[in-house]
Amino acid sequence: MFKRFIFALLVLCGPLSAQTETRTPSHCHAFADATPGMEYLHRASLRQVAEETVDIHYIGHASFLIRSAGGLNMVTDFTGFIGSTKMIPDVVTMNHAHDTHWTAFPDPAIPHVLRGWGEEFGAGVDHRLDLGEVLVRNVSTDIRSQFSGIEDHGNSIFIFELAGLCIGHLGHLHHMPNDEQFAAIGRLDVVMAPVDGGMTLDLPTMMAVVKRLRSSIVIPMHWFSGFSLEEFLDGMEDEFAVVRLEGPLLNVRRDALPSQPTIMVLRPNNLRDE
Repeated sequence: MFKRFIFALLVLCGPLSAQTETRTPSHCHAFADATPGMEYLHRASLRQVAEETVDIHYIGHASFLIRSAGGLNMVTDFTGFIGSTKMIPDVVTMNHAHDTHWTAFPDPAIPHVLRGWGEEFGAGVDHRLDLGEVLVRNVSTDIRSQFSGIEDHGNSIFIFELAGLCIGHLGHLHHMPNDEQFAAIGRLDVVMAPVDGGMTLDLPTMMAVVKRLRSSIVIPMHWFSGFSLEEFLDGMEDEFAVVRLEGPLLNVRRDALPSQPTIMVLRPNNLRDE
């Protein structure tokens, strides 16, 4: 009887070797307490990042440079242009809802180009790039296609796990994620959210997404005038503090996240060598 039990267990679970988790697990599916305080810088710079901090530089539109303490440079919604800098990013992510979120000709010197859609229409894609210091993964969502149809899994929410932080970029989000997608996203300490109010999600739905995520830091992006941005801020101020920065750069530490969920308004600026 005991031998039959062991055999059944092996059939259900598979070989023991297959059960061994060799890849880096996501820490964004665990909970952690945020402590008061927030450190940020106004000056745009490609300086060395302090240990256990992450620099987030708003380049423009939906593009951000996320820079690790070890010097890894990751650019979201990469269009091929990030400014006058000669820097070659280590990782770029792209979404193809519009050509202002991707390029068909990324520099071949970029080591890791992560497209947020699959090779076949509607197929989606599954990224899990483990660079040791940084884990980059994605959660696929649907988008409206060019001809007003639906492209399944045509957008990706990219998540960057580094320095104990979970940083999410919602991409060109067109719908409220379902429970399974929210679970796959996990905890986000920092989230970049499009607040244009129409090309992506309408503002009431985007506000509901952000409130459900309840990230410590929300960075509005993809706003083309002050109108949609201000409407978003007005609709969130009942639950979120608002901090307006004069520059494009935010310096984030896991042990210095704000105690109250806070919207940090950055001013976009292209990268340049200094």
